[in-house]
Amino acid sequence: MLTVDPAFTVASAVAIRRGTIVAVGADGDVVSMIGPETTVIELDGATVVPGINDAHLHGVGYGMTRPPMVLDLLHPSVMSIAEIVRAVGTAAETTPPGTWIRGRGWDQALLAECRADRSRAPHRRDLDAVSPHHPVLLTDFSGHAAWVNTVAIATTGLGTRVATPPGGIIDTEDGEPTGIVREAAVAVFSEAIPAPSRAEQIDAIEAAVAECARRGITSYTDPGLTASEVDAYEALAAEGRLHARVTGLLLPQRPVGTAADFKDVLDNWPTPTGTNQLRFRIAGVKIFADGIPPNRTSWMSEPYEDGGHGCLSTHGDTDDVRIAELHTMIEHAHRCGHQIGVHVTGDRAIDAVVAGFITAQRDAPNADPRHYIIHADFLSRASMTLLSANGFGANMNPTIKWVIADAENDVVGPERAGYEMPYRDALAAGVTVTSGSDAPVTSPDWLQGISTMILREARGSGAVSGPDQRIDLEAALRTYTINAAWQDGAEGWKGSIETGKVADLCVLDGDLLTADPHDIPHLTVRYTVLDGEIIYAQA
Repeated sequence: MLTVDPAFTVASAVAIRRGTIVAVGADGDVVSMIGPETTVIELDGATVVPGINDAHLHGVGYGMTRPPMVLDLLHPSVMSIAEIVRAVGTAAETTPPGTWIRGRGWDQALLAECRADRSRAPHRRDLDAVSPHHPVLLTDFSGHAAWVNTVAIATTGLGTRVATPPGGIIDTEDGEPTGIVREAAVAVFSEAIPAPSRAEQIDAIEAAVAECARRGITSYTDPGLTASEVDAYEALAAEGRLHARVTGLLLPQRPVGTAADFKDVLDNWPTPTGTNQLRFRIAGVKIFADGIPPNRTSWMSEPYEDGGHGCLSTHGDTDDVRIAELHTMIEHAHRCGHQIGVHVTGDRAIDAVVAGFITAQRDAPNADPRHYIIHADFLSRASMTLLSANGFGANMNPTIKWVIADAENDVVGPERAGYEMPYRDALAAGVTVTSGSDAPVTSPDWLQGISTMILREARGSGAVSGPDQRIDLEAALRTYTINAAWQDGAEGWKGSIETGKVADLCVLDGDLLTADPHDIPHLTVRYTVLDGEIIYAQA
């Protein structure tokens, strides 16, 4: 049993009473507590760890982007343009004309045609051949790009002319859109799809929570919720049907909006009821600062390999205006008492965000705001020092690192690609670092995340990307447990196996402590325990 207490104590027994851990230690320390009504579970060499806390998982989005609601384009059977087109054509045969066909998960770097010919990219004409009567929206694995057909372009009112929305990118060929759109342009299409019903949102949450339970995840942060999504979570929590501990961040505004609009929406947000805050609570707000490296939309100090630096995604025509808008949003959310999580990936953008945190705290001190940067791909050493000194955190995504490591060499060059998500340096600087999957960007596979933090190997080639940023098992596990509990402001009552804390546990088949890091992703979850109740048992 890996308790993840301050000493990383290894124990052999734990006693639970009414959902609370009452003893941890050797077998002899708990045997006297066994009574006639006690349930005793012998684990026979399994490993017990605290319930996993995925610090960045879009529960509603993850549930909504899983079959049957959308086509699964991450499956090995759809690793080519031809196979995706075939899947869309099959869906079109059984979908009423005019109804949107949606999919999620394609990755251009993995598509067979694109790998054979680097000038080849998905195109709307590929989809047009099989979906002349259906608008099609196929979001890529990151959620920051999409592949659409001509009907979808017409449905949104863009026509065949290029009409790029602020903060968006529409790829073109001979002046015509190719069908690949990025960043804010994706929202033009996603917002054209009818909003999900309350029942669909609840079904999505329950599907996501069930998958989390299967993976040993008992807590997660859902970063970027709408008012209707908050209502759905609160209804499930109030009815005792939310079998996870969920921390929410509100999303007052999509990327590329004004600070004035942000303030207006946040100030008029309906007050959450908070009827069961041990299962669902709103901690604060999410803000978008820039894009993502594969789209060349992270704001970087040094140029990308093919040129350009990216920029902040906030409103404004100049860097100074965009920084001022960003800082105004941070300051307002801070003054309202919210914890702030900022999506930010480029080093120059991160420096701007951290400066905003520090200014807001200086001008209106909060006791312990625990603001944090989300993704933190190219976190600079200067910003690491500032985050640590001011009690702010960083949320990183090892499974994203695993997925994109090979492709990033062409985007930012091998040296910067290796540095991306600098776990070791950030932890050494004293930053509280947490880990999350960003599901549905990647699956909530924390075991793969642990392996990646230890090995830094790329999914495709197996090549090591940034060996100097490797960390050990103890540090990696803490990012998914006690550090993630810190992000939630809950390290005093969850995140480790210690007396007095809630009995949230994950039981793995096999010995995590001695396993070859390459074998860690293949370990299976035997039990998931929430509040002392088994919510998942391996069949």
